[in-house]
Amino acid sequence: MEKSILKIVRGFRAVDGAGVRLVRVLGHDDVYDFDPFLMLDSFDSTDPQDYLAGFPTHPHRGIETITYLISGRIEHEDSLGNGGVIHGGESQWMTAGGGILHQEMPKASDRMLGFQLWLNMPAAEKMAPPAYLDIRQDMMPAVAEDGAIVRVIAGEYKGRRGVTPRHVRATIYDVALEAGRSIRLASAAGETVFLFTIEGDAVIAGAPVREKSAVLTGEGDAVEIAAAEGPARVIFFMGPPLREPIAWGGPIVMNTREELDAAFRQLRDGTFLNGAV
Repeated sequence: MEKSILKIVRGFRAVDGAGVRLVRVLGHDDVYDFDPFLMLDSFDSTDPQDYLAGFPTHPHRGIETITYLISGRIEHEDSLGNGGVIHGGESQWMTAGGGILHQEMPKASDRMLGFQLWLNMPAAEKMAPPAYLDIRQDMMPAVAEDGAIVRVIAGEYKGRRGVTPRHVRATIYDVALEAGRSIRLASAAGETVFLFTIEGDAVIAGAPVREKSAVLTGEGDAVEIAAAEGPARVIFFMGPPLREPIAWGGPIVMNTREELDAAFRQLRDGTFLNGAV
């Protein structure tokens, strides 16, 4: 059965970090509809002044962050001692778990194009040890079809595997479509499936969708995606909903207000990285 559209969320311009201009697509108002996906920000600029201020050192707890670049360059480092550069065609999967400090500093590029997704963690695993995974291009297999290329960031597509998430088994594809071409993507029963038109307009489940929109789909085992008049790039997200309460305060996402208060108290007294609530 083909999926239908439940909801379309149009991204809006916002400023975050130390003054980074971006497009915020998903946020606080969408967490239960898009469960287990929390926040989605998109970067798309040819002006380095939009993003060079970056995201100086800040904390996270209770989530995983996935950063993916189509083009551009971001330097990063964290309290685990990891550091390096994310280039176009690469990704970074960070598990904040019980607590991590990190910074992300974009560098001047001809075009900065990509996204950062926040993925919730189950209550029983929110305080897991923090971890970091650098996802190189050779870890993301690309499957070429008629007028389409599906790059597997996480999960599996037609026998080709990307990374396997440890906490929430999310599936993420980068789907590039030539003008007028279409593709049918299968989905698992009972999972949340949404698509993000990161570049170009598309037709999803028979409906026209503008660039920088998130499309939440309903029940069904497949969704049809087509490029409109020009080429399109669509990110496919799928994951099992957690169906747990969400307490979100800035860079920290827990299940209760008490857990949030404890996290911010630990930030004040310098015990945040001890991972004790």
